Amino acid sequence: MSDLKLHPQAAASLQRWHAMLAQGDLGALPELLDSKVVFRSPMAHTPYPGAPVVSTILNTVFKVFSDFAYHRELVTADGLSVVLEFSARVGERQLKGIDMIRFDEAGKIVEFEVMVRPMSGLQALGEEMARRLAPYLAASKASG
Repeated sequence: MSDLKLHPQAAASLQRWHAMLAQGDLGALPELLDSKVVFRSPMAHTPYPGAPVVSTILNTVFKVFSDFAYHRELVTADGLSVVLEFSARVGERQLKGIDMIRFDEAGKIVEFEVMVRPMSGLQALGEEMARRLAPYLAASKASG
């Protein structure tokens, strides 16, 4: 399967995503997001739509995680989606997860879905994200 490659624009955006993480600064993230991007959380049934909300969520997750590292990268046959396996800690809880990122032909992120295991790591992540973002997310859903 190693012959599967990301669409060139998607590959360029993914390279920028990795560079931002390496630099510890997601300030340029909005440039990578489609205005109608959707974030699918491992904690919430309903997706979160819109670039400002998705940018806020991802910036917050980046602050919540410690020892974050990507391990494997799997590309879909159409070259517009990538699955990134990661590990991280939230407080004392270890977790593993995947980021499933779908790009459009222009290389903009149109969907960002996260899955996390084990349950103890997911609960720690959910509690910390809720503590930091609950009022903001409630307001964004009410206005959306």
